[in-house]
Amino acid sequence: MPRPKQFRTIAKPPAMLGFKPFGIPRTELESVTLSYDEYETIRLLDYEGLMQGQAAERMNVSRPTLTRIYEKARKTIAKAFVESKMIVIEGGNVDFGRKWYRCRKCHKLIDGVENHDHSKNCVIFGNEELTIIK
Repeated sequence: MPRPKQFRTIAKPPAMLGFKPFGIPRTELESVTLSYDEYETIRLLDYEGLMQGQAAERMNVSRPTLTRIYEKARKTIAKAFVESKMIVIEGGNVDFGRKWYRCRKCHKLIDGVENHDHSKNCVIFGNEELTIIK
């Protein structure tokens, strides 16, 4: 029986839910899934330019585990680009450190119900307009 996966520490969920190829209707696209931990490895290594050891510490995983996650993320993104597939970012064994929400009206990422800016056209009636990110 394999050992249960450890929770990977993620700073915060991505601002977007995914990406799709330009010019192709969503209904005609297949999708691939990029997990939150795969997204985080791309963010830490490629965007922030951290060394693998530093990124592994931030995510609370070993360096070899980080490398495996990173390779899987790169293959997923390459498959989406080459085969014109939509990328959906969701899932994985992750710990965001606190509860994050996404407003269904303005689509902003919120790190607590009390931190939502009720400006412009966004009106929240209780918590009905917020989706918790898991």
